[in-house]
Amino acid sequence: MSEYDKTALIKAAFEVRKNAYAPYSGYYVGAALLTESGKIFTGTNVENSSFPVGVCAERSAFAAAISSGERKFIAMCVTGERNNNNPLISNDYCMPCGMCRQFMTEFCDKEFEIISAKSEEDYQINKLDTLMPGAFLLFGGFT
Repeated sequence: MSEYDKTALIKAAFEVRKNAYAPYSGYYVGAALLTESGKIFTGTNVENSSFPVGVCAERSAFAAAISSGERKFIAMCVTGERNNNNPLISNDYCMPCGMCRQFMTEFCDKEFEIISAKSEEDYQINKLDTLMPGAFLLFGGFT
């Protein structure tokens, strides 16, 4: 895994989180995705009253990058914040949901890093293969 500026990725995720649209869950998520070319693409969660219609921040960032022609990815930072008293939502490290993890296996290798940050100083890093063991892989492997 190549070295990269984790602080810039974390800052970008916190900054974009301000734009999240989460009136139903009250859980605001920001994601920042680093490409092999060094660009950072961001995304937020966008909810809808019909919950399955919404989009997660992680897939939002990937869609922006892919729409711009990017196909090789190094790392992603995800950060979440509960903005209400919903007891079902944790204020622990924000982790990608199963659908987002499966989505990542389409475009990333096993060493892809996912940073879950509570702040610029308080974060943890996981490899995609650790978060998504046994991923459904139609052609037999990660990219």
